[in-house]
Amino acid sequence: MKIIKPQKLKKGDTIGILAVSGAIKDFKQIENAKSFFESQGYKVKISNTCKTSHRYMAGNCDSECAKALNEYFSDKSINAILCARGGYGALRLLDKINFDIIKENPKIFAGYSDITILLNMIFKKTGLITFHSAMAKGDFGETIEPYTKNSFFKTLSGEKTEYTAENITLNSYETVSGRIFGGNLASLISLCGLDFIPAEDLILILEDLNEPVYKIDKMLTQLFNIKKSRENIKAIAIGEFKDIEDIDMLNEVISEKAKELNIPICNGFKITHNKIKDTIPIGVKADFDTKNGIIKLTEPYVI
Repeated sequence: MKIIKPQKLKKGDTIGILAVSGAIKDFKQIENAKSFFESQGYKVKISNTCKTSHRYMAGNCDSECAKALNEYFSDKSINAILCARGGYGALRLLDKINFDIIKENPKIFAGYSDITILLNMIFKKTGLITFHSAMAKGDFGETIEPYTKNSFFKTLSGEKTEYTAENITLNSYETVSGRIFGGNLASLISLCGLDFIPAEDLILILEDLNEPVYKIDKMLTQLFNIKKSRENIKAIAIGEFKDIEDIDMLNEVISEKAKELNIPICNGFKITHNKIKDTIPIGVKADFDTKNGIIKLTEPYVI
């Protein structure tokens, strides 16, 4: 796979806020995010899909959202695309996205939750490094945590090279190398049936929200029923499974999975639906020291 690295984010650049997942019910938060980025020295463009919706999804229809995404990539005045929110809707766009446009117009594309689908499929289809990051609504549209803000800007400017866990090691081996892949577990699982796993050694990052332990067990089992997952995923970095009802049971399930697969798993990373979160490049090469809970990026991910 030929890896494509986007241009780093610089003061004066234009950030396009794009809604392609859940409907925006509180547009004031999008306006707040715009004001925040302008106060930091950036220009902002807001997609019309932030203002329209159909059922529980952004935009008047799926085609409108896909068209907006294609146009934001082809628009030379936009330097980086930040998704407005997660929810549901990204999966419906995959057959309508022009991946050739993305490949020919590489730029920062960032978000998390349901946007996990697009982060990973864009990387798989084009080789463009994308970013698992805070979003406009709920993060920059509210009071942004200083850690989250610093991680976002340091990463998108190419300065951040390490991520440290709270060092809760569930199954430790030697340092493992691979490309970072994944994000929200439920969103990733929705890609099953498609060709979505890169033909590379992978470090899988995972997080989720409001999922009972048995469903997390089911999703992990489903993911690793895929031959490519078992062959290519060399380690798992767990962020936070937020609002879990039994953390001890979850750790037991994850530890069992690690032993079954004979791969290292370490949790405690700031990969989360919580307010304090890291921005992490998807597709970049990294070394994962599971004993000490450190992911070190080993190549530049922006130019």
